[in-house]
Amino acid sequence: MKRRAQARKAVGQARRGADGDRSDTTELCHVGRRLPARRSLESKMAAELVEAKNMVMSFRVSDLQMLLGYVGRSKSGLKHELVTRALQLVQFDCSPEVFKKIKELYETRYSKKATDVVPTAPVPPPHRSPDSLAVHPSYDHGTQGPRTSLSPANMDYTALYGKHVNGLSRLPPKIMTKPEVRLVKLPFYDVVDELLKPTELVAQNNEKLQDSPCVFVLSPRQVDLIKNSRDLHPGTKSVQVVLRICYTDTSCPQEDQYPPNIAVKVNHNYCSVPGYYPSNKPGVEPKRPCRPINLTNLMYLSSASNKVTVTWGNYGKSYSVGLYLVRQRTSSELLQRLKTIGVKHPELCKTLVREKLRLDPDSEIATTGVRVSLICPLVKMRLTVPCRAETCAHLQCFDAVFYLQMNEKKPTWTCPVCDKPAQYDQLIIDGLLSKILSECKDADEIEFLVDGSWRPIKAEKERSCSPVCPILDLGSPEMTAKVPPPSSAVSTENGKPGPDVVDLTLDSSSSSSSSSEEDEEEEEEDRPAHKRRCFEKGILSAC
Repeated sequence: MKRRAQARKAVGQARRGADGDRSDTTELCHVGRRLPARRSLESKMAAELVEAKNMVMSFRVSDLQMLLGYVGRSKSGLKHELVTRALQLVQFDCSPEVFKKIKELYETRYSKKATDVVPTAPVPPPHRSPDSLAVHPSYDHGTQGPRTSLSPANMDYTALYGKHVNGLSRLPPKIMTKPEVRLVKLPFYDVVDELLKPTELVAQNNEKLQDSPCVFVLSPRQVDLIKNSRDLHPGTKSVQVVLRICYTDTSCPQEDQYPPNIAVKVNHNYCSVPGYYPSNKPGVEPKRPCRPINLTNLMYLSSASNKVTVTWGNYGKSYSVGLYLVRQRTSSELLQRLKTIGVKHPELCKTLVREKLRLDPDSEIATTGVRVSLICPLVKMRLTVPCRAETCAHLQCFDAVFYLQMNEKKPTWTCPVCDKPAQYDQLIIDGLLSKILSECKDADEIEFLVDGSWRPIKAEKERSCSPVCPILDLGSPEMTAKVPPPSSAVSTENGKPGPDVVDLTLDSSSSSSSSSEEDEEEEEEDRPAHKRRCFEKGILSAC
């Protein structure tokens, strides 16, 4: 009996072990089937999360307020604060209802703008990654959960900062159809990096004064460039972060133009903006030089974020702002660059002279030569580096040294000879005139001839204002009869002329003769003074 019981017990245990093995095998099969499905679900959720963040980043203030009000979050604050709350909502509390609301707001916002474009689903820009869309640690208010590392090595500064200026966000590349605003190239500023593309300033209300904030971060490489750059003068580095403002016009490159009532605040301090030039003419408003505004001295040269706030007057015109990392050049550096790449060969200049003086069959006037001054029209001094613009039709040159120095202080880039635009990229150094200056030392003007040769024109000697006459000595016998004897009619007392005496006993004839004598004396007094001086010195001109 005992043996049978033990046998039954062993058979039961064997059956239970087999059933357990079958259940384990079945469970492993089910787990193996569920793994691909779970992975596909996680990838789909990650794609939806990235899509939702991209849509939130393109929202305006009104869209962000509607989204935050939908979930019962606070709607007050600046644009970057609303964006931060919305990104936290998407990162940690993005339910299907919230995702549906975000998609609805996005389609409503861009349905009109995307009519001319093939409708495509919002796709993240190729340079972004899910890691770059993580919330910055400075926006973390104690929310628990995993965080992506944002060390300088893997931080995407372009994706995190420099995207929003007062309610205007950057649209995804496939949605943006409006051409971008372009700024003119400035000769004294070489662009190293573009921190913020020209972005339109958008008014948030009906007030005349508007504030447009912008937050950005410098990369470690950019910080090192600024710190290691040389000093142009005490307190000013050659590598700078500058703010440029212009009209919102995409038809052509725009020059710098400040809006009314402009003020620029960097972090917690206001930046100096160029003032107005005083006007000496009555009724003429003073002009303000619109230049790039240097923000470097007020910025945090570290990984900390910098906030720039532009205050501007909303009077109907539209303006755009951009931030650039530039290297400022001096006039001596531009002159050296011009001497390196901008010298025109003397033979080419001689060919230009021949073309200018070539006989025109349709013209009745033949030009045999053209005069060119060797004096700079800017400073009235002899030319040292003869320069002109290729677009100018004249052969007259100005001095490149003084021209660059004047434009460094007050940039106008206008030819002093013809008053037409003469940009730095259009300047050339006349090789033929440079050779003439070294050969012709005693003339201030030359004349180019028809065959391309030249000849100096020396200044004519000024004629003497006094007549050329023989000088005669009053002591000679032939001049003794011509010199009248000294008059004794006038009595003097203590060197003073005596009183006039009229004899009433004389008749009219004698009075007439005396009056004629007085007239002759007056005529003698009215004669030129140099003849009297010559007589007093004993010398008389033969004229």
